[in-house]
Amino acid sequence: QVQLVESGGGLVQAGGSLRLSCAASGSIFSIFAMGWYRQAPGKQREFVASITSGGSTNYVDSVKGRFTISRDNAKNTVALQMNSLKPEDTAVYYCAQLRSRGNYWGQGTQVTVSS
Repeated sequence: QVQLVESGGGLVQAGGSLRLSCAASGSIFSIFAMGWYRQAPGKQREFVASITSGGSTNYVDSVKGRFTISRDNAKNTVALQMNSLKPEDTAVYYCAQLRSRGNYWGQGTQVTVSS
């Protein structure tokens, strides 16, 4: 059974940085694309970033140049480095293992950016 456990959320002032990490178990981590999504209060969950098994990355326009997704296949982890954070980045951030038949999700970690 696939398990994804996020860590690294918290409260930060605007302009600050946070690094989220997601530890995966229960699957052959290296062959699957991984992603980060977020859900703000009253809004739908939205895509933030993804990284393929080969390391190609994709970002939503609103975080390009500020966020960086990376993976460590030896440690079965995926990270999201978030710089120049803005109040509108406040959300619960979810790690996902991307599969054609449906993603696996972590429990989420809260990120709050104060102005």
